[in-house]
Amino acid sequence: MKAAVIQFPGSNCDRDMAVALEKSGADVQVVWHKDAVLPSGVDLVAIPGGFSFGDYLRCGAIAANSPICRAVVDHANAGGYVLGVCNGFQILTETGLLPGALLRNAALKYICRTVGLKIETANSAYTESYSTGSEIGVPIAHHDGNYFADDATIARLTGDDRVAFTYTDNPNGSRADIAGILSQNRRVLGMMPHPERAFEDAHGNTDGQRLFAGLMAQLTSA
Repeated sequence: MKAAVIQFPGSNCDRDMAVALEKSGADVQVVWHKDAVLPSGVDLVAIPGGFSFGDYLRCGAIAANSPICRAVVDHANAGGYVLGVCNGFQILTETGLLPGALLRNAALKYICRTVGLKIETANSAYTESYSTGSEIGVPIAHHDGNYFADDATIARLTGDDRVAFTYTDNPNGSRADIAGILSQNRRVLGMMPHPERAFEDAHGNTDGQRLFAGLMAQLTSA
């Protein structure tokens, strides 16, 4: 499996993401935001966490207009896989690849701790290694992780089984406790928690490891 990790000014989880993918067996290349094309043969594009462009306009809004994001959108529209974590989730909503928006946390405070997540669906390459209804612990680190969408969008996400993860104890005010959602074709996942920070024993928690293992199994068997 060949993966590209996108790097923006202000990305700070790009190395963590690359290491998690490499240790899962992927061939990883880091791609700078000013590049206009993705490496040939890429299966997965990963957009990591951080503070792209300092969040100066709106989280993810400037990054979404970078040259590389046009290639990411084309990759997704052609059926490619895209994983956006934290700031990556914000960027995916800004590009229109996922619906909704990430707002300021309800308590207006930055939150950095491990939270409980419920697996809402195992019907995706990202979640197939988990069991629907099971619970895991994954770190969050965000100031703008409050997922918002209108009633019709929430109903559609729920009805289409496109809510991947919910919080067991909502830390940020997200509607319907949403922590991660899937695209209509289930190949694009945006999530606020950081599975790459719950990957190996040194992290004190390996609950995120199965996300990468399942993704690798799915893409190498395709």
